[in-house]
Amino acid sequence: MSIHPTAIIDSSAEIGSNVRVGPYCVVGAGVRIGDGTELGPHVTIQGETRIGELCRFCGHSGIGLDPQDLKYKGEPTRLQIGDRSVFREFVTISRGTPHGGGLTLIGDDALFMAYSHVGHDAQVGSHVIFANAATLGGHVEVADHAQIGAFSAVHQFCRVGPHAFIGGFSVITRDALPYVKTVGNRGDAKIYGINAIGLQRKGIPAGSIMELKQLYRILFRSQLNTRDALAKAKETKWTVPEVDIMIRFIETSKRGFMG
Repeated sequence: MSIHPTAIIDSSAEIGSNVRVGPYCVVGAGVRIGDGTELGPHVTIQGETRIGELCRFCGHSGIGLDPQDLKYKGEPTRLQIGDRSVFREFVTISRGTPHGGGLTLIGDDALFMAYSHVGHDAQVGSHVIFANAATLGGHVEVADHAQIGAFSAVHQFCRVGPHAFIGGFSVITRDALPYVKTVGNRGDAKIYGINAIGLQRKGIPAGSIMELKQLYRILFRSQLNTRDALAKAKETKWTVPEVDIMIRFIETSKRGFMG
C-alpha cells in the first residue's frame, strides 16, 4: 500500500492491499477500497462507498458525494462500484437517496471519461462507456455494454438498454432502445437503426444482428402502430435471445422510448 503523506484518510476507512493513494486525496469515514485500486491526485471519496478491486480514479474525481436532491437531509445512503473500472478526471458520482432505494450502483469494467456524472440512485451495468461530460439524472438505469456519447444527458427515471448507443450532444427524455443508435436533442432525437458495427466489435453473432435488423424493420419501418408492430413481431419465429430482450424492453417501458 502506497499512501502519499498529503492524503487525508479517515481512521474508519478500509483500504485493501496494493492500493495507491495520490497527493491531496481525501477518503472519508465508512469508505472501503478494494485491492489494487489507484487514486490519482485530489480524489475525494465520501460516505458509505464500496469500491472493488483494480479500479483507477484520476485527478479531481468526486466519488460517493451527497446526492444533488433537495429532499436529501443527510441520511446514510450508499454507492457501490465493481472491479476494474476507470474514472477519468473530474468524474462525479452521487450516492443514493432514501426515497430512491438508497443505493447508486456501478458494475465492472466501465470507462467514465472526463467530467462525466452519475446521478443519485442510478443503476449502471458492466462494460459501459461514458464519453466526456456524459450525464445521468437520478434513478436512471443503464444496462450492460451501453455507450453514452460526449456531452449527452439522460433524463431522470429513463432507461438505457443493453448495447444501446447514444450519440454525442443528445438529450434522452425517454427510454433509449437496446442495440439501437439514438441521436438528437429532446423532441428531435431519432433512432438510426441497429448499431451493427458496434455489435460486431462486441462479438455479437452475425445471426443475432441479422434478426435484430429484421425486427427493427417490423417495429419501426412497417408503418404499423406500436401495438400492432409488437403483435406482428411476436408472430414471427425468432431464434436469438436479443430479439426477446428488445421486445421485453419496449413492453416494460413506462416513459415511452426514443423513436
